[in-house]
Amino acid sequence: MTDGAHRARSRRILGFAARQLVQLWWYELVLPKIGLSSVADRTRERRMRRLAERFRTLAVELGGLMIKVGQFLSSRLDVLPPEITSELEGLQDEVPPVPFPAIRELAEAELGSPLDRVYAWFDEAPVAAASLGQAHRARLSPVDAEETGLDEVVVKVQRPGIEQIVGVDLAALRRIAGWLRRVRVVSEHVDAPALVEEFAQTSLEEIDYLHEAQNAERFAESFAGDPRVDAPAVVWERTTRRVLTLEDVTAIKINDVEALRAAGIPPAEVARVFAEVMFDQVFTHAFVHADPHPGNIFVTPLADGDDGARELGERGIPWRLTFVDFGMMAEVPAELRAGLRMLVIAVAGRDGRAMIEAAHEIGVLMPSADTAELERALTQLFERFGGMGFAQLKQVDPREFRDFGVEFGDVVRSLPLQLPEHLLLLIRAMALTSGMCSGLDPEFNVWDAVEPYASQLLQEEGGNLVEDLTGQALSSARLLWGMPQRVDALITKADQGRMSFDTSRLERRLDRVEGVARRVVSAVLFAALLIGGALLTASNPALGTTLVALSVLPLLHALFAGVVGRIRRR
Repeated sequence: MTDGAHRARSRRILGFAARQLVQLWWYELVLPKIGLSSVADRTRERRMRRLAERFRTLAVELGGLMIKVGQFLSSRLDVLPPEITSELEGLQDEVPPVPFPAIRELAEAELGSPLDRVYAWFDEAPVAAASLGQAHRARLSPVDAEETGLDEVVVKVQRPGIEQIVGVDLAALRRIAGWLRRVRVVSEHVDAPALVEEFAQTSLEEIDYLHEAQNAERFAESFAGDPRVDAPAVVWERTTRRVLTLEDVTAIKINDVEALRAAGIPPAEVARVFAEVMFDQVFTHAFVHADPHPGNIFVTPLADGDDGARELGERGIPWRLTFVDFGMMAEVPAELRAGLRMLVIAVAGRDGRAMIEAAHEIGVLMPSADTAELERALTQLFERFGGMGFAQLKQVDPREFRDFGVEFGDVVRSLPLQLPEHLLLLIRAMALTSGMCSGLDPEFNVWDAVEPYASQLLQEEGGNLVEDLTGQALSSARLLWGMPQRVDALITKADQGRMSFDTSRLERRLDRVEGVARRVVSAVLFAALLIGGALLTASNPALGTTLVALSVLPLLHALFAGVVGRIRRR
């Protein structure tokens, strides 16, 4: 693509954004100021839908990063109305393939040798063509096959000129973000420049195939020894920043229900295992495949001699999930994982207030947010739809569902929300997971998938609570039990300084404070032992019962120590 073509592309993107901003300014700012807000309200849904349709057309025509922008925006339910997100969510990352001569030229330049020398066979027809690159099947040369132990491979080749196109698109997006920062109705809800930078980082990593290869190996190491999951091996000798050679692991697409049944594999079981594996990535490995669409996940039937077939055979026909395409991965930092643990426990308990606290912990809700309406909406959500599976939700009156969705969406978008770094890709991954599982099993209930993790997290939280309370109590006890020596030292210093005031009243008061403090320590110890015992009774009855029994001792001290002290003073 020439410099002139790049400039024309940039002008087209900026021109589209400028027209939409002028329309936004007119309808959302000018008309309400002159008393015509009813006109803006009445036409908003239609305008939003037309905006999404025009952007979708632009994205398909331009390709490149614009398709990724559409997919990125489709998951921004926090700041965009459903008229836009629903139109963009079906935007597919598929474009016409690049002619093979251009692919051959780029691949040979990267690998430093003609393709017919590097590979024993290379299919000119692509397996898949996307906006950033395309994939071809190939066969390794005999030498490479002997060294790697692989034969059939898939070779991903970057689209020629895509780096320049990505640079042009990101420059345009950064300029548009600067405009949006000056629009109050937008800046109150989203930090557009930060959003663009997050998107830019993800996009630049996705076109670096060395980064993807490292992700593939890290993902495989995370599930090493887990017979449920597999990932393709990387052929590093035939991998560069713009060419990636992977083991060919093509099998049954995860959403091919008919093929699964023909292979004797129950789709509902696939949905259950898939949900388990995705939650494991979030809460155990903290490294999540953020693009789990049907083209990136296969169900691989196993022969009797394959590794893991014995363990997996207990559930019927042995099979495993095979993930591919690791260009888009989500990291889950420790602080985000802690907030997500709170959120899972709140969802399992149908606790709206706890969900709001978790949202604050994660950083989604700003501290100044008035969450009274949100708490009310969440309570209604759990009361009406909590525990329903996909099939049950389909039986709800569509008008009720639509009205509740509009009201709930309005409440959410009225709040000062900002998805922190790392969370956007995680939401995308979980949304795709939920949709995939519901497609495989209409009876799939996301609550059922969450509850085992919630139970485990509750047990862990219970153990942490006992440790924290016990630690605090012991720390307080050490401090308070050492108070008499400190008081004695203080009195001694006062005596040595020949201070004339009488310390007897001070001593009596300190004795009383000391007594009260020791009773407080006993009360804390009682609460810690009682709560810890109650939480551990289900998983460890013996330890739980012992802790509950021991809690009686500090309780007796807390209740009667004061009485005994008063009797002694009399």
